[in-house]
Amino acid sequence: MEKKSPHILNASSNLLGFSLIIITSLKITKISGNTHLDEFAGVACLMFACSCFFSFLAIRTENEKREKKFETIADYLFLTALFCIVLAVIIVTVKII
Repeated sequence: MEKKSPHILNASSNLLGFSLIIITSLKITKISGNTHLDEFAGVACLMFACSCFFSFLAIRTENEKREKKFETIADYLFLTALFCIVLAVIIVTVKII
């Protein structure tokens, strides 16, 4: 079975940057007080960062059982953070329309 940890690490780090751009743009435009976008993006940032951490641990560990456990944690954190980003995009779409 192919290891997913390198893919999770790559995607999580990229989406972590995307989430930080969302938060920064909300603070610059002073929109963050009107919506819950910054909260969703902030939670996503934390989860993407934790996903990066656990996927890195899965790559670096030599214990196969621990590697599988870290990879599973990283996978679920990534999925939850992705859900937060989708909610943020839905909020932006509804506000624009």
